[in-house]
Amino acid sequence: MSDTAQAPAPAPTPTAQNVIEVRSVTAGYLPGVNILNGASLTAAKGELIGIIGPNGAGKSTMLKAIFGQVKIREGSVVLNGEDITGLRANKLVAKGVGFVPQTNNVFPSLTIAENLQMGAYQRPKIYAERVDFITSVFPDLGKRLQQRAGSLSGGERQMVAMGRALMMDPHVLLLDEPSAGLSPSRQDEAFLRVSEINKAGVTTVMVEQNARRCLQICDRGYVLDQGRDAYTGTGRELLNDPNVIGLYLGTLGA
Repeated sequence: MSDTAQAPAPAPTPTAQNVIEVRSVTAGYLPGVNILNGASLTAAKGELIGIIGPNGAGKSTMLKAIFGQVKIREGSVVLNGEDITGLRANKLVAKGVGFVPQTNNVFPSLTIAENLQMGAYQRPKIYAERVDFITSVFPDLGKRLQQRAGSLSGGERQMVAMGRALMMDPHVLLLDEPSAGLSPSRQDEAFLRVSEINKAGVTTVMVEQNARRCLQICDRGYVLDQGRDAYTGTGRELLNDPNVIGLYLGTLGA
């Protein structure tokens, strides 16, 4: 086991360079039932962070806790030094947090352009500028702005959902299983899009079931188990850690 992939991970040290900090968070959906049990995470500016783990480990709950959709009972979430714990989604979007849920992430009756407009509803004057950026990352969207989102494939809908979340030029983008439900070739496209978004300067935190592929592209990874940080390290370190391989990678996607 490598020195940098130890269990459990310590709570993050507050740093001016960290865009997002999740500090020892305990959270859950029902009273008295915790899904996260002291989980922590940091993402520095420009980093791509991957979160993997078995089903029920709390991966999606981590993103929802950051985005104010799950009640945090202990701990805190900090964005660029500001405590944002428990803020409503509209305030989080205004402060620079973008979130792409796994399902129901587009307005199917609206066109691609209208979906992107919804992403900038708090700052409509930036629409044209941001659409130029979105279509530079996703050129296929620029050719089909008047097509209804409901007629798109699953991979194309993911592009629209990511594009809409990027319309407010977020400090951090939260992605909940961007490859879910896609064919292997479309999964490769999804991971390529995530990498392109990150290379464009967007700090990204991604939950993924395809653990190997996630660790191949992320700067650092967190392995969650029973709502806690079981292991953490660079993507390469976790891919080569015998404990992570034996306990997780063997059952978390090839």
